Amino acid sequence: MASFEYTAKDGAGNEFTGTYRDIGGVVALRSELDKVGYVLVRARQIGKRSLRTKQVREQDIVAFAYKFSGMYSAGLSVIGCLETLEGQTDRSALRTVLADVRHRVEVGSSLAKAFEPYRDIFSGFFVGMLEAGEASGKLAEALEMSAIYLDKRACLRAKIQSAFVYPIAVGVVCLGVLSCLLLFVVPIFSRMYGNLHVGLPWPTQVLVTASGVLQGWGWLVLVGLAGAIVALKKMMGSTAVRNRWNRVKLRLPVLGKLNRLILISRFIRPFAMLISVGVSVMEALRIAGSIVQNEEMRVISLDMQKTAQAGNPVGTALAAHDIFPPVIVQMAVSGEQVGRLAEMLAKGVDLVDRDIERMIAGLVVKLEPILTVVMGLLVGLVLLGVYLPMFDYMTHLK
Repeated sequence: MASFEYTAKDGAGNEFTGTYRDIGGVVALRSELDKVGYVLVRARQIGKRSLRTKQVREQDIVAFAYKFSGMYSAGLSVIGCLETLEGQTDRSALRTVLADVRHRVEVGSSLAKAFEPYRDIFSGFFVGMLEAGEASGKLAEALEMSAIYLDKRACLRAKIQSAFVYPIAVGVVCLGVLSCLLLFVVPIFSRMYGNLHVGLPWPTQVLVTASGVLQGWGWLVLVGLAGAIVALKKMMGSTAVRNRWNRVKLRLPVLGKLNRLILISRFIRPFAMLISVGVSVMEALRIAGSIVQNEEMRVISLDMQKTAQAGNPVGTALAAHDIFPPVIVQMAVSGEQVGRLAEMLAKGVDLVDRDIERMIAGLVVKLEPILTVVMGLLVGLVLLGVYLPMFDYMTHLK
């Protein structure tokens, strides 16, 4: 099976482009287009890698989900919604994806199966919700909940990223200042002390050595850093290394609790939304466990499926694992007692999200003065090392 980028004409003679994946060849592609009244003009085979390089921003997906939900709820057909959104988007990559999805739906594919090849772009939750909505006849509700979930996920990610903007900015500034001192300031003082035949204390010798290495072998340092970054990316591409790192993140002294709450939010929210549109508890647990992409949570999800399959309530399955905070367990127990499990879990995860926001805000407040002090100390130590020989020299003159 191959993938093709193609140009075709509709009945009115208008040309459009699109992408078709997993098809036998050009003849099969022409046959598929003929079924919906399109004429193939040209086609070019592309690899799977080429398709993956077409990046679609998360904000584009959120906007698409909201528009799709609103248009379908207003009575437009699925094909009509996709065709309109395809024409409205400014992103060529998203336009190509929507064209391919629309063509798949036109030739008889279900909406979930049409989006399946783009699961890595739209998320497994989105595809799972489409499948559940089509099966239960609640596609409008499934689309709306998908849009809400994607929006909340994007907002949470943006808050987490914004929390690290200041530390990264301070780190970059600190690195830049230290580099300038070592490259331009330290050599000047080193030559001056050499001309004066002043003995250098060990802090100054360390600075002079570091300055010489940076001046003579700076390119090698950059190559080494680039190599380390590439090696780290390759290591993180390994499933075993990534799983080990995910376990470490959950047990870090300060950030461990925050990482656990984020993981819980990403697991419970889609689980609650899935069961609200008629997905069985077992299937909802499976999909939610796969969405978070965390091996530890996947194992927890499997254990919860076994507990639920044995006839135990969801609250009992949650209480068996310490990672879930009491508020989630209590909400699940109360929700099952009154027959409103999805609603109560959604409220519980909203409380967890508020805790995440408070923790992020608290970390930022604590990090700002700490980083400022660290930067000041580093720069101060460098300057002290530079001026120490001068102090000794002035003492000898007296």
